[in-house]
Amino acid sequence: METPATRTRISLNPLRPLLRNPVALKELRGRMRGPRAFVVLTCYLIVVGGFTTLLYIAGTAATYNTTGEVDGGTLGRVLFGSVVAIELFLVTFITPAFTAGSISGEHESQTYDLLRTTLLPERQLVFGKLFSALAYVFLLLLAAIPLQSIAFLFGGVDVEEIVISLLVLLATAIFLGNIGVYYSAMTHRTLRANIMTYVTILAVILVTTAGAVIALAIVEGLDPSTSSSGSEWVLLVARGIFVCLNPLTTLLSTQQYLVNQQTLFTFKYTFTDGTTTTLPSPWIAFTIFYLLLSVVVFFATTRHLKRIEG
Repeated sequence: METPATRTRISLNPLRPLLRNPVALKELRGRMRGPRAFVVLTCYLIVVGGFTTLLYIAGTAATYNTTGEVDGGTLGRVLFGSVVAIELFLVTFITPAFTAGSISGEHESQTYDLLRTTLLPERQLVFGKLFSALAYVFLLLLAAIPLQSIAFLFGGVDVEEIVISLLVLLATAIFLGNIGVYYSAMTHRTLRANIMTYVTILAVILVTTAGAVIALAIVEGLDPSTSSSGSEWVLLVARGIFVCLNPLTTLLSTQQYLVNQQTLFTFKYTFTDGTTTTLPSPWIAFTIFYLLLSVVVFFATTRHLKRIEG
């Protein structure tokens, strides 16, 4: 029997929305019940651990200094950056695979109409599908933290870098998960939803990378005697936008500022005329932008489902 004390504990439980969402509970139980979840987790750690071992062997041979000793700081940064890059690559391809079939799979198995006969609102349906997929992706990211921490044994990496990399990876996973659920709601075919999701991801990566490289090349080629501060500001903002829209360039730029300027939240940029300005670190802009964009995509998905029902 439920007592007032029990109701109080439930109301104060931060996981109450999850515990009251039948879709999230069903998806989580189904995902973790079979061997697939543990096989994927094991293979994920084997891939990341295997690449880390190979990079350690190659990095040890390449970072000997003049005294014949291994440069621990350089080796630690190489290992850390490589592990994060591998995680980013895997998350980019694993997350859409878990979310692109979340709603379209219900259509293919002809259970969507039955699901919509319940009193569960569209927002709770989308949240349950999204959370069940992202929870497993978060598990993959957390499981790889010990591999990132190996860099502490060699030095050159701080706790702040691990936290920042985890935030960027989480923001990337949340955005990609929302994109997958959105296309899954837009189409009734999982294959089509997967294709549209990966095409969108590839377009974002290629456009932002090309834009950042072009803007950087133009900024580096500016002549102080002929360029104006206004034009340099425009190029600086353009480069910053492209950098902060790409998770890889965001991580690389943030690590560069951490190593060279020892700054976590801001960095100083020097113009060609010698003046300086203080700007926010790329990881801050990246995290805020993609979390806000994820919220927009989430509500766009729920609105589309409501329009279908109407």
